[in-house]
Amino acid sequence: MTVFGVENDMPGNEQKKDLVERIERLRKEMRAIILAHYYTIPEVQDVADIVGDSLALARAAESTDADVIVFAGVYFMGETASILNPDKVVLMPDDRAGCPLADSCPADEFRVFKAEYPGAVVISYINSTAEIKAESDIICTSSNAERIVRQIPEDKEIIFGPDRNLGGYIMRKLERKMILWQGYCYVHDAFSWDVIRKAVEKYQGAELIAHPECREEVLEHADFIGSTSGLLNYTENSKNRVFIVATEPGILYEMRKRAPGKTFIPAPKDASQPWSTCTQMKQNTLEKLYECMEKRRPRIIVEEGLRQAALRPILRMLEMS
Repeated sequence: MTVFGVENDMPGNEQKKDLVERIERLRKEMRAIILAHYYTIPEVQDVADIVGDSLALARAAESTDADVIVFAGVYFMGETASILNPDKVVLMPDDRAGCPLADSCPADEFRVFKAEYPGAVVISYINSTAEIKAESDIICTSSNAERIVRQIPEDKEIIFGPDRNLGGYIMRKLERKMILWQGYCYVHDAFSWDVIRKAVEKYQGAELIAHPECREEVLEHADFIGSTSGLLNYTENSKNRVFIVATEPGILYEMRKRAPGKTFIPAPKDASQPWSTCTQMKQNTLEKLYECMEKRRPRIIVEEGLRQAALRPILRMLEMS
């Protein structure tokens, strides 16, 4: 079966129903909460207790009273849940579901980069490893990055990483210079205006909405720019009926549920591969979700010293946002 342009091994209806029932039983037995990102496949979103963007899921992980957190997302998300909940069991359906953006910022190289700007405030995107979080003063998400940067005194230098596109967007919007690490999300950076323009011309009257991880050439033509949750809220409340959506297409599932009478068109990446998909998010399947709950692994554990160092900037983010 193909979901959002990616082949997966989704079971048939009877097997799917059986898996869902087993997951429900284990959830009760384990006192577990299942968290899933909007970029995961619909079947995984449907069984989750909470589906959200990075900020919403971080808040859910912080506040849950469940004994077990099952995180259907990518590795840094499971790490973040473990950092916030050292006394809870944190499981992931696939601990090989990494984040190339996070991996683009090795800790040893970032330390050298950081040392070139002594006294700078280090704001790191939540899409980063525990090691990078530990090197940071504050963590941010695409939902709260602008709010957090606004709170830093004007006379302070800011290092922002690892996503250069998000950092550049905040710089332009606030007219504030920042020192950017040159990482990027391959899903969003793949969009170009030359390709998207054809869709805009084809769907007259459609609004182009874009995630701030997209390139500047796309953002400057967008009718609305917002985080994952921001895009959702905008499309739900907008009077417009047709949207071209420049972000990971997993979000379209929730958009269509919230606004069934509207039309959502995934922004094209190129002619041969029109979908710009996060293959790592799609590694989360119902089978893997059930198996990780049944076997209680893969379990995500962050070493205590690293956990304490990474926790401080995450808590500061939650306080500031």
